[in-house]
Amino acid sequence: MIERSLLSAGISRRDFMKTVSTATAIMGLPVAMAEEVVAQAGKEDNRPPVIWLHFQECTGCSEALLRANHPSIAEVVLDIINLEYQETLMAGAGDQAEEALHNAIKKHAGNYILVVEGSIPTADMDVCCKIANKTALQSFKEAAEKAAVVVSLGACATSGGIVAIEPNPTKAKGVLEILLDDMKWSEADISAKYLSIPGCPPNPYNVLSVILYFATFGKLPEKGPKIPPKNNLSVRDELAHRPTFAYGRLIHEHCERRPHFDAGRFVREFGDDGHKNGYCLYHMGCKGPETYANCSIIHFNDGAAWPIGNGSPCIGCTEGSVLFKDSIFSLAKVAQPKPASPINETQGRGKESSVAQAAVVGGLVGAAIGAGAVFATKLPKEPEDENK
Repeated sequence: MIERSLLSAGISRRDFMKTVSTATAIMGLPVAMAEEVVAQAGKEDNRPPVIWLHFQECTGCSEALLRANHPSIAEVVLDIINLEYQETLMAGAGDQAEEALHNAIKKHAGNYILVVEGSIPTADMDVCCKIANKTALQSFKEAAEKAAVVVSLGACATSGGIVAIEPNPTKAKGVLEILLDDMKWSEADISAKYLSIPGCPPNPYNVLSVILYFATFGKLPEKGPKIPPKNNLSVRDELAHRPTFAYGRLIHEHCERRPHFDAGRFVREFGDDGHKNGYCLYHMGCKGPETYANCSIIHFNDGAAWPIGNGSPCIGCTEGSVLFKDSIFSLAKVAQPKPASPINETQGRGKESSVAQAAVVGGLVGAAIGAGAVFATKLPKEPEDENK
């Protein structure tokens, strides 16, 4: 059992509770849910078996996970999950490794988590990404057919990534496209058994949280954005299959530089006074306004830093329609021009569009005034005097 293994490894119950509480917080679960997670962790033989396949990728997603500290990769591999196959971490090679993969699929059929890192080539060249005399497509199909759930990890696995940039000589595809077109999975199958964790690389704690959730509840977490796009998401839209706790909102909504956006204060070139003062990076090409992720909340390197916090614009690495397709310095589409707020609108004071216009124009003298005036429409009316 997970808890006993951790305790025997010298990890105190207090540290174990801290790890569980952190994961439940990232997933947006109630605080009391941590106790249920701990209770499930105390049961025998509940470590989920994991088969991790690499295809066309740089191994950056695995490298990010290797650098997690709470828990460390050693604790994850030895005590929290049953890692049956992972080419970067396993000692075996050649025939020995292939035998381990074959045995794992057979032994845990219908119960294992299949993690896929990298895009899958489909070009009819018979030379792209062959392992053990099998094409990547063959290897993926064999593993996916008997998996309990399939998780695509990273930009390459979710949408093709840099490998799929035109002219895309290997005809690289993301996992979702393969499941729908090549394996003919139904919409119900996709809904119940497929999860996307995009990013370049994705935050390791989002990966760990998904694994812990599945180990506890035996199912995938809630999927899809909290504030969906105006058009309904189809089964082919990768955004519909991401865990809500991690990709439910735009980075822009919780960005530490958001107040500067609303006030019309922008960085105009790297190193200028605005950059030194932490102004909004929108005009430097920041894709936060159209990127769904929780980077602005949990950060990277155990919460120590994240790109925008370091003065570098977001490149939209979770969005297949942005990363490697839009210019780094092109202006993002502002999907959420006003701060998300439960406060009711006050009638008759300005229009919704003017805040976006004021923020985007930004350089005009009245930008800050205009943004501030429209933002005032989000404020509640003052309560009437109780004595009246």
